[in-house]
Amino acid sequence: MSEQNALELESKVLDALKNIYDPEIPVNIYDLGLIYEIHVDEDKIAHIKMTLTAPNCPVAESLPTEIEAKVRAIDGIKKAEVEITFDPPWDKSMISDEAKLELGLL
Repeated sequence: MSEQNALELESKVLDALKNIYDPEIPVNIYDLGLIYEIHVDEDKIAHIKMTLTAPNCPVAESLPTEIEAKVRAIDGIKKAEVEITFDPPWDKSMISDEAKLELGLL
C-alpha cells in the first residue's frame, strides 16, 4: 500500500472518530482529546491509541468496541485495533479550541 493510500485511510478513520461522541460530554472523542494516535499499516489494519477521561469511565468497555466497529466499516480497512492508555492521563487542556467553545470553556 502506498503512503498516499495510508494517509487517505487514516483521514477516513479520523472522520469516523469525529462521529463518535462521549455520552456524558456533547463533544466527539477526537475533539475531546481522547485520540492520541491513528496509524494504518500496509496490511490495512487501523491502529488507534486512545485514552478515556478517567480510568473508571462508564464507557470503558463499550467505547473501544464502538470505535472498532465503525472503523472496520470503512471501505479499505480490514481490521481495527484500539489500545487504551493512561499515559499521559487525559485532562481538559487536551480538548480542541472548537470543542472548548462549544462547552463554554473559552
